[in-house]
Amino acid sequence: METSRCPLSYLISFLLFLSHSETACRPLGKRPCRMQAFRIWDVNQKTFYLRNNQLVAGYLQGSNTKLEEKLDVVPVEPHAVFLGIHGGKLCLACVKSGDETRLQLEAVNITDLSKNKDQDKRFTFILSDSGPTTSFESAACPGWFLCTALEADRPVSLTNRPEEAMMVTKFYFQKE
Repeated sequence: METSRCPLSYLISFLLFLSHSETACRPLGKRPCRMQAFRIWDVNQKTFYLRNNQLVAGYLQGSNTKLEEKLDVVPVEPHAVFLGIHGGKLCLACVKSGDETRLQLEAVNITDLSKNKDQDKRFTFILSDSGPTTSFESAACPGWFLCTALEADRPVSLTNRPEEAMMVTKFYFQKE
């Protein structure tokens, strides 16, 4: 199976999911919306998995492929989503503390988040499509993007230098 390119049909399915789910949401920013699982892997074919309660990206083979984490996605706006893992019980959050901006997993139910609450903005990511790949920019920290390191088995993190060769900010994103 060739996994170096994500077929256009997956992108179309994702966009249809976003537009359909947006209309399925309750009014006034109340959730739950439809949460759907997506596979994610970077352009170097590293997938996400959990190690010591930290999200990392690496090459999973054989029996280790069952460790792959699917991203749970709930649309907030047409190009903005909440991202989680473990059935939406752990959410990806962009946290700024002083001069440090970092990605962390928080034990929050993804369907309890609201686009109208300022404190929930840290869980929101803006999707940008570039051909078959997608990048994820933090809504709470504009200019900071979800990234992986070139080396395998390193933490998934954030970068404010998406063009830097040492960080990967382009991902294939496929509906399960």
